[in-house]
Amino acid sequence: MKKTLYVLIFLYALAARSGQPWKLSLTCPEEKVDLVVDLYEESVEVPSMEDFGPMNGYLGGNIYGVWYVTSFRIEDARTATIKLANDLGSENQRVQLTQLCDTLWQMKFMGTNVVRRVSGKKLVKVPDTYLMKRKR
Repeated sequence: MKKTLYVLIFLYALAARSGQPWKLSLTCPEEKVDLVVDLYEESVEVPSMEDFGPMNGYLGGNIYGVWYVTSFRIEDARTATIKLANDLGSENQRVQLTQLCDTLWQMKFMGTNVVRRVSGKKLVKVPDTYLMKRKR
């Protein structure tokens, strides 16, 4: 009986996850960058931007400022294009998010990469591509 219950719970969790593949909390532990998105509804509280209410997601961590989702397009079951803006709204960046397998995504900056991080006392470019893992 217990085994059946555990199997049912596992299958329910698996079905719930596959039902909304674009509701993600991803991280790149090597670069300390996080991407949180919900491309179905505005349900994500963006750190330091709580006054604006829930949004579709953000990019944060070891980068300069917080970049929030302004628009997106789901290309197919494994690819989405997301447009981000910095916390001041003065710059924007398009990224392509591609699912490589169940636990691994590739985030690639499209066009000129304007996202920076602080290194010493200088702003330096971040890598153009990140391998992101699902947060646990």
